[in-house]
Amino acid sequence: MADPKGFLTTGREVAQTRPVGERLKDWNEVYVPGSLLPIISKQAGRCMDCGIPFCHNGCPLGNLIPEWNDYAYREDWSAASERLHATNNFPEFTGRLCPAPCESACVLGINQPAVTIKNVEVSIIDKAWDSGDVTPQPPQRLSGKTVAVIGSGPAGLAAAQQLTRAGHTVAVYERADRIGGLLRYGIPEFKMEKVHINRRIEQMRAEGTKFRTEVEIGRDIDAAKLRKRYDAVVIAAGATVSRDLPVPGRELNGIHFAMEYLPLSNKVQEGDFVTPPITAEGKHVVVIGGGDTGADCVGTAHRQGAASVTQLEIMPRPGDDRNANQPWPTFPMLYKVTSAHEEGGERVYSVSTTHFEGDEDGNVQFLHLTEVEFIDGKLTPKPGTERKIPAQLVTLAMGFTGTDQANGLVQQFGLELDERGNVARDADFATNVGGVYVAGDAGRGQSLIVWAIAEGRSAARGVDRFLTGASELPAPIKPTDRSLMV
Repeated sequence: MADPKGFLTTGREVAQTRPVGERLKDWNEVYVPGSLLPIISKQAGRCMDCGIPFCHNGCPLGNLIPEWNDYAYREDWSAASERLHATNNFPEFTGRLCPAPCESACVLGINQPAVTIKNVEVSIIDKAWDSGDVTPQPPQRLSGKTVAVIGSGPAGLAAAQQLTRAGHTVAVYERADRIGGLLRYGIPEFKMEKVHINRRIEQMRAEGTKFRTEVEIGRDIDAAKLRKRYDAVVIAAGATVSRDLPVPGRELNGIHFAMEYLPLSNKVQEGDFVTPPITAEGKHVVVIGGGDTGADCVGTAHRQGAASVTQLEIMPRPGDDRNANQPWPTFPMLYKVTSAHEEGGERVYSVSTTHFEGDEDGNVQFLHLTEVEFIDGKLTPKPGTERKIPAQLVTLAMGFTGTDQANGLVQQFGLELDERGNVARDADFATNVGGVYVAGDAGRGQSLIVWAIAEGRSAARGVDRFLTGASELPAPIKPTDRSLMV
């Protein structure tokens, strides 16, 4: 193990964030560059090397956390990187974006603050890039088989990299103008700078993966024709249909889905715009939805110079500690203050939007809401609590309802859907159409980045076995596996 007494002698210490006034002036990541490395070895030494490391169960990828904690403690960064990459294609993504169910399952977390697993992970991979330990791994021989991957989010990229390294010729199709899916255009720069995506793409290109941008399967290429062109297809198109809010006034100008608003800000950082077509500058902004996407909208609005930012959530405020019905090692629903919330704004819980009010030009000006409470297990408006708040820009960040069917992809392939509207698949991630597989949110429904990568790796094994009759690729999860939650 690392330090046998580390968990007794060393307290939890996390990455430092830059001062709010400083980081609101730019779009760089919020953390102080280089602040982790001086402390991370001791933090890794807090790992107890448990007889049964429940962090493995908390992580869908089955990351070898005690092993790379031990190497990080000893500052053997090359060995730590090798162990990290043994289960995760893109630890720099998960180390920045994953909510860390592994930390919720950490044995130390039973009665002490858990090991800073995410911080150790991101330190290892950043050090590996700086040291040149991350290199292309092209296959030794080609199989002669071809695979098309539809979608370049974390599931699609993971599947593509695994299949390329297995010797297959892989082409990734992305309907946007750049590779990365929601990693590129749904995650703000202050949470993950896009250099981390760009250098992975270059690694994958050097390994042999081909990329085709601005090609939407279903519209630009008929899905059935694509299937005939390739020996196998992996659908990793995500669950991109945003949940709407059908209340009076929804048609007013200034009300947008989060995934209409956030990508435009990212396109400014890519150099496509000087100012985004949708901006919060000088406006009273209301974000509907209390999750991570909502927090991304909050942080983006702050940087654009919003006059005020209010985030609404229909559910009650979570507690600061685990509830009795969310015991260790499950992932608890806790009150979370993200970097965006540190930067200002108001968070309002247990409220529901009743309607929007606009001006004579059709622009939204106010949002009307009411408080709600649970009565007989149902959220019910509380009489006499109606009020209105200024709202000149409203973003809807209430989650996603399934994969896009408007582009024809589902119909052209002839795919069957499950009862939740996701693409149905069997134990090998295969759909009802021969040679067509599905990975990520398109098959699972809206989920976490760590599940998407695990799905991509698992689907790759199914495809490899279909193409060659056997596979040595790892499959960390089954399609039916679910997170360690109650």
